[in-house]
Amino acid sequence: MHLDGQLVLPNSVIPGRITFDTHITTITPLPEAPDRYILPGFIDTHVHGGNGHDTMDGPDAIRALSRFHLAHGTTTILPTTITRPWPDVMDALRAIAEVRKTGVQNGPAIHGAHLEGPFVSPHKLGAQPPYAIPPETHRVREALETGIVRVVTLAPELPHAETAIPLFTKAGVRVSLGHTIASCEQTTTALCQICATGGTAGATHLFNAMNPLTGRDPGPVAALFCHDEAHAEMIFDTHHVHPDSFKLAHKILDRRLLFITDAMRGAGQGDGPSQLGGQNVTITNGIARLDNGSLAGSVLTLDQALRNALATGTPLHKAAQLVSSNAARYLGLTDRGELQPDRRADFTLLNTSYGIDEVWTDGSRKA
Repeated sequence: MHLDGQLVLPNSVIPGRITFDTHITTITPLPEAPDRYILPGFIDTHVHGGNGHDTMDGPDAIRALSRFHLAHGTTTILPTTITRPWPDVMDALRAIAEVRKTGVQNGPAIHGAHLEGPFVSPHKLGAQPPYAIPPETHRVREALETGIVRVVTLAPELPHAETAIPLFTKAGVRVSLGHTIASCEQTTTALCQICATGGTAGATHLFNAMNPLTGRDPGPVAALFCHDEAHAEMIFDTHHVHPDSFKLAHKILDRRLLFITDAMRGAGQGDGPSQLGGQNVTITNGIARLDNGSLAGSVLTLDQALRNALATGTPLHKAAQLVSSNAARYLGLTDRGELQPDRRADFTLLNTSYGIDEVWTDGSRKA
């Protein structure tokens, strides 16, 4: 089987043919090809919901929200928890594990879960409900026993964080610092501990739910910018992060910056009332807010995030990195994220307006 088009390769865009079965076999340049773009399938490492469904609602909802995001180009997804009472969080992790085991018909690959909450600061909840708890060892072990956690959001200043970090890293879990009031120094110490224990460091929705960078108090942002290996998520809907802040972070972090949606159940449903973690949310002009005015996740999809990056002047091959290959590198997924021989045949095809035309996973068209 093959597809012809403008192939978005790691460092360029060329007319060509991609031949594949379940994996890519060959990539052949052509003198000309159809005016459509073939990108590696998108990877979303942080997504709560979509089209009226939420990860916390159980297996059927996880399948439904996953199919919604596949229609927007996402071929690998990490359903994400929210801060709720611990039994609810564990139920959600078990539900994600069940869905990963059985798969999602006509949906994306479920790589695992992002445990965002409850190991967050009660002083930087953002839109998280008020059920934050410290990462005590017995809870960390219980979460790890599900075998489904791939990323954990952790506030490094919490009691027990220093003990929790090596438990996560030795289990192969990416430790993403966020929802935190940590200082620059505390953040740097945590980043060093993550790396020293063999882990991969990240940051949850850079700039949001963390102290800002200022001249006399650089905070977590400066620590992340100064680190040589830390990755960082970004919600680039242009509401959570200004385009110039994106450009600055992209210039500094480059391949270590990855777009996420942080999408809530209201994504895809237009303006009106919704919910997040049992809290009332109102979506107005595409912006979701709690009753107190705080941003409440997003209604973003990764195809829109890519278009937002293109609108800042980001070249297409660099924008593709932000929605696919950078996340694959962060997660250690060497079998996807780029158009290269032997990689999974996960493709997102865009028209000349950068809208979704087709989505393929494992060599089969799914949308």
